[in-house]
Amino acid sequence: MQHGKKTHKVRNTILIVILLLLIGTGAYGMTRYQSIKSSVNNSFKSAGMTKERDVSSQLSAKKPISILLLGTDTGALGRSYKGRTDSMMIITVNPSDNKTTMTSIPRDTAVSIPGFTDAAPSKINAAYAWGQAKTTIITVQDMLNVPIDFYALINMGGMEKVIDKIGGVDVTPTLSFTYEGYTFKKGVKTHMDGSKALAYSRMRYDDPQGDYGRQTRQRAVLTALVKQSGSVSTLLNQDFISSLSKQVQTDLSFDDLTSLVKNYRSATGSIQQTHLQGTGKMINGQSLEVMNKTELQRVTNFVRDGLALSHKDTGKIALPSAF
Repeated sequence: MQHGKKTHKVRNTILIVILLLLIGTGAYGMTRYQSIKSSVNNSFKSAGMTKERDVSSQLSAKKPISILLLGTDTGALGRSYKGRTDSMMIITVNPSDNKTTMTSIPRDTAVSIPGFTDAAPSKINAAYAWGQAKTTIITVQDMLNVPIDFYALINMGGMEKVIDKIGGVDVTPTLSFTYEGYTFKKGVKTHMDGSKALAYSRMRYDDPQGDYGRQTRQRAVLTALVKQSGSVSTLLNQDFISSLSKQVQTDLSFDDLTSLVKNYRSATGSIQQTHLQGTGKMINGQSLEVMNKTELQRVTNFVRDGLALSHKDTGKIALPSAF
């Protein structure tokens, strides 16, 4: 199901936490500029592939771009991290239409991962473990027939420290549950420190919506982080900036991010969200989410529309629902 949401409170949701490194940099002098640039450069890691589009031209022309946002629940990222991703989201940013879209992809989505077809059917979250950003981008592109311009990997586990550094976040739970020693009540606005916020975003098996519900709660925590940390005093705190940069890995360069901050902010005027909805099946001992072609085409249309691209048939590597 597609959901539309307009808000002026959630600034820069398009990049979740990455843009926090750069908001307002132009006003604080060369020392601050160089410090933030250094932090961003420490987070940079190329995907090691030729992109489907000339992303520099897309940015310079202020055309719509896409970012594949990946979430992992580990300790510090490091440059040798090769675990599976727990969350996956395609974000499109269109400054001309003042629109951003966010599309969640379940981590158990059944696919044949390019370069690893002998292991099919596989869960899509194995793509990063087997081939890191390059294989993950190719897999998503081939599954939905959409171009991925950039990627960003965010360490959800490390967000605990970042949340503590800004004094916690305010979140209104969407359901009542107890997890890891914390109790959450539906509809009751709750101030959460890093540990509590992480527990809220981690719970999966007691959620009636399973992983779909967990994705929703993760987005809520990240959005609350953006709202809480979007103040000048926080952004001028070098300890906060350094802590945040250690939790992000991306192929967005400093110049790319600067361009986004300058030219793409209007895209947060309208934020539309959706997710791939599959059918749970046990196949070869694995619990998989199998997508039918109609659903894949719907999401392909949604993402391509967010990028102002013409219609194309959806991709071909998702496991058929008739499997």
